[in-house]
Amino acid sequence: MRCSHLVTGTETFVCENPQDFPRERTVLPPFESAPDPRATQPLVRIEDVTFGYDARVILSNISLDFPRRQVVAIMGSSGCGKTTLLRLIGGVLAPRAGRVWFDGARVDSADRAGLYAMRRRMGMLFQFGALFTDLTVFDNVAFPLRENTDLPESMIRDIVLMKLNAVGLRGTAPLRISEVSGGMARRIALARAIALDPEILLYDEPFTGLDPIAVGVTANLIRQLNDATGATSLIVSHDVDECFQICDTAYVLSGGRVIGYGSPAELRASDDPELRQFIRGEPDGPVRFHYPAPPIDQDFGVTR
Repeated sequence: MRCSHLVTGTETFVCENPQDFPRERTVLPPFESAPDPRATQPLVRIEDVTFGYDARVILSNISLDFPRRQVVAIMGSSGCGKTTLLRLIGGVLAPRAGRVWFDGARVDSADRAGLYAMRRRMGMLFQFGALFTDLTVFDNVAFPLRENTDLPESMIRDIVLMKLNAVGLRGTAPLRISEVSGGMARRIALARAIALDPEILLYDEPFTGLDPIAVGVTANLIRQLNDATGATSLIVSHDVDECFQICDTAYVLSGGRVIGYGSPAELRASDDPELRQFIRGEPDGPVRFHYPAPPIDQDFGVTR
């Protein structure tokens, strides 16, 4: 009885009888695909970006990298350009100079089709939730699924309930937004942000206006969801303690420039006066308490 050609890892055999086939044979090693070069590249890159409104410069020639699968905080005082960075990443704003990259592709605010495709891969938690008050909790979370997919309602129902369960609020599905607390509303907005399983989550001041318990719950959810989904999370906040508890690295901005970058431990150990003032919450230092103004006696017309 003749059998076909049999190939091992080292030789080719032709056997007339089954017993002729060698008992010991070399097994081919498993196929290994070439590593994806993108895996070591940052998911988002801000490259020499300058942005401002009219004569006012908000960001001045800054460069930042946001690694994949990490929680990165963007911190700084009010007006330093934190939320502006999120808008540049999402293509809502275009830089005056420099470039913004997402997964190796340049973010072009003039390319509407490209922007929609990119935003489909993003989730956004707005500062105050931005929930639709005339919809139920369920319909708020279902909104991005209905807008961006052709899934049947039965599948949408299952996904919505899973996302609400992930933030501990599956029982609120039939409620109106007016019937839930501020902390619960923020968690519902988070469930909506993860509805499409985004690759990157953008959080704009997620702890603002929340009580201490709600802040702790929200912070833990951000870390847990990032680790469970393998997403990348960017947190814009001025809450040093909460961010340092959950982030891998952080950038600190001041005056439109980066004054610090590193792990929470590295930033706390810094001896830079401006960075130390922000982290410790000192009322005066390089960042002055008083906004620049003429001498007070000049404003009040007092002569000496």
